[in-house]
Amino acid sequence: MTSRFVRRLAVVALGTAALAATLTACGNSGSDQGGLTVVASTDVWGSIAGAIAGPDVRVVSLIDDPSQDPHEYQTTPQDAARIRDAALVVVNGGHYDEFAEKAAAGRGKPTVDAFELRADRAKQDDNEHIWYDLPTVDAVAARIAAELGQLDPEHARAYTDRATAFHNSLQGIAAVTARIAAAHPKAPVLQTEPIGHYLLLAADADDRTPHAFAEAVEQGTDPAPADLAAVRDLLRGKQVRALLYNVQTEDKTTKEVAATAKSAGIPVIEVAETLPQGLDYLQWQTRNAQALATALG
Repeated sequence: MTSRFVRRLAVVALGTAALAATLTACGNSGSDQGGLTVVASTDVWGSIAGAIAGPDVRVVSLIDDPSQDPHEYQTTPQDAARIRDAALVVVNGGHYDEFAEKAAAGRGKPTVDAFELRADRAKQDDNEHIWYDLPTVDAVAARIAAELGQLDPEHARAYTDRATAFHNSLQGIAAVTARIAAAHPKAPVLQTEPIGHYLLLAADADDRTPHAFAEAVEQGTDPAPADLAAVRDLLRGKQVRALLYNVQTEDKTTKEVAATAKSAGIPVIEVAETLPQGLDYLQWQTRNAQALATALG
C-alpha cells in the first residue's frame, strides 16, 4: 500500500469530519471579523501571501499538513465557504490544486493563479511544482501586492514595500543557485519524483532520473523493475552526486532508493510540497538551496 493511498484515506476522513463541523458551525472565512481575508490553497502560497499581507490582512491556508496531498485533496464545505467569501484567492494552478481552482472559478472576485504567471523558463516544460521557480514566485508576490493594493488602497504602499523586500530575499536564494551553477555546471542528480525540478534548473544540474520511474512514483504506482534497477545502478555506481527525496510520498520503493543512496555515500536532500514545521517560504527555500550547494560542494 503506497503512502498516497494512505493519505487518500486520511483525506476522506478529514472531509467527513469537516462536513460534520460545518453542519454545527458557520463555515465562514473570518472576513466577518473585519478586514480582508486571503485564502491560499496550500501553506506554501499562504506563506508567500502572508509575507506581502503582513498584519493588514488575514491569510488562511486550506492545506497546511504534510500528510495532505494537494493532488488528491477534496474540497470540504468549509473550504468552499472560505474561498467564496475571501477577498483574494491564491492557487498554484496547472491542475495541481484543482479543488481550489474549481471552487474559485466564477466567484467574481480576484484569484492569483501562480501557474498562469510562470516565468518564460517555466513555460518550457509545464512542471506544476511552480513554487520552486523563484521568478514565478516573485511574479506571484507582485501580483498579490497589486491586488491587495486595489482592495485596500490605504495600505497599498505597505503591500508594495513588502513585495520589494520579498523580492530582495528571493535574490539572495537565487544567488546561492547561481553559485552552484557556476561551480558545478551539469552536476548529475536524481529525484524520487520531479518536485525540485526548478531548483535543479536554476542550479544548472543534470537530472538523470528515468522519466518512467519518476512518473510512477508521482502517480503512486510501482516503477517497472528495469527503471528501478537503472536508479540503483546510478546510485551504486556513484554516477550522481545527490538525491532529491520527496518526504511526502514515501513508500517501500522510495525508502529503498534513499537507503541505497545513503549506503553509497550519496547525499539525500529532502524536498516537499508543503512547508516544514516552523519554517516560512523564504527560510524553506534558502535551506533547500543551501542543502543542494552542500551536497554538490
